[in-house]
Amino acid sequence: MEEQYLENTPIPKGHFYHGECQTGDHDVYMDVICPSTGAVYAKMPIATKEMVNLIVEASYAAQRNSDWATRAPRERAKVLYQWATLIEQNQTYLARLEAIGSSRPLHEVLAWDIPYIIDTARFFAELADKHGGYIGATQSNHLGMVIREPYGVVGAITPWNFPLSMAMWKAAPALAAGNAIVIKPSELTPFSTVYLAKLAFDAGLPSDIFNVVLGSGRETGAALCEHPQINKVTFTGSTQTGSSIMSACALTGPKPVTLELGGKSPQIVFADTKDLERTALTIAKAITGNAGQVCVSGSRLIIEKSIESPFIALLKKYFEQLSPGVTWHSSTTLSPIISQQQAQRIQSIVDQSLAQGAECLCGGTMFEGFGGAYFAPTLLKIQDEQNIALEQEIFGPVLTIQSFESEDEAWRLSRHEVYGLAAGIHSANLDRVMRGIRTLEVGSVWVNRYGRSFDHIMPTGGYKKSGIGKDIGVEAFEANLRSKSVLLEFEEKI
Repeated sequence: MEEQYLENTPIPKGHFYHGECQTGDHDVYMDVICPSTGAVYAKMPIATKEMVNLIVEASYAAQRNSDWATRAPRERAKVLYQWATLIEQNQTYLARLEAIGSSRPLHEVLAWDIPYIIDTARFFAELADKHGGYIGATQSNHLGMVIREPYGVVGAITPWNFPLSMAMWKAAPALAAGNAIVIKPSELTPFSTVYLAKLAFDAGLPSDIFNVVLGSGRETGAALCEHPQINKVTFTGSTQTGSSIMSACALTGPKPVTLELGGKSPQIVFADTKDLERTALTIAKAITGNAGQVCVSGSRLIIEKSIESPFIALLKKYFEQLSPGVTWHSSTTLSPIISQQQAQRIQSIVDQSLAQGAECLCGGTMFEGFGGAYFAPTLLKIQDEQNIALEQEIFGPVLTIQSFESEDEAWRLSRHEVYGLAAGIHSANLDRVMRGIRTLEVGSVWVNRYGRSFDHIMPTGGYKKSGIGKDIGVEAFEANLRSKSVLLEFEEKI
């Protein structure tokens, strides 16, 4: 009964603009696959360049002609608070929509994703009137001011792994700062973002201040980034796509970008960690949560040799308890891979890694007997530091294992030539932890834990090819404002 009810959940039918869900006259459609079953569950319009132009121009006109940008910041905040309330009131439908269309289990969406996006909306609502410019030091007959203003229209492209959370990361700070926003969600997981925009409109957001355009990255996403009325672009996804977006923004702008990109994050475990079993559970969850389809996934275990064997045994024990299944079953503890294509990519990298000398300690293949793609949690013991599984972001439940005998060796193994998104340090030695924090070239370091929390004040973003700029935190809000210098000259009488 639950499965049947979920499959009959109404699906939004098109783009969101002019305050409603609608399609264009020249849209073509693509099948949207349910990751849990591998079956088509909906059709999605692919916006042409003309449709992108229409939707962006509507947002541009709304940002200029409505009072959203000039409205008192506290009044903007009230709309965002009401948005959070409506999300809370509609969380059952929103969670079911997310579970059907993505790799997120229903019970996890209700326990984590929904409360998280509600908190995100409220956090940025609170920042709406907590910023300002400053008075500059000038000569006595001048008054110099630096004021902060919204960009205008922000273009956002979001990934498929956490559709609701990523959409809120982009929308909440942009809206709180007085911008309009146009989001193109992943074509694999489009529909929950459409409903999120509808709830924002229902909360009192002016028409076309939050629009959603559906389509492919290659056509629709490119048209969005290149549009002259898009003043800033924010993107979360792969490093390769991020580089293409940055190039497009340079050639057609230039316009600023915020990019949260790929990762290959190390988890460094020292023998003095206080609770071996708790640490093993933390690391296991950091690679199997959402089936490893997380940009900050702790995918490289770097462990002190003296505790390697018992630690691996604990990891295997946890992996064996995971149960793959459709996202709307409460018993499911291992998510499906988003698509067969992505599952085949994971399999290819694992196979190449084994051919290069890696030892598979468990997993290494897909589960049989499912309509969707489910990949078994995998441990790869690796000696060769040039192994493909150490170098490439796999984006699946595959944990590589390297061992060390000295602290210096641990920090050396933790470095990655390309990525610098996040890292975990597990140790009871504070001096060692502080040395690691200073040594690691990453945007986030978690100590004796792993993963983000509800502390929205903590920004997230990467070093090196893991990105530019920050999502979440005050930095994300400020990144949606540009500064203007004003110099007044007046007659000075003595």
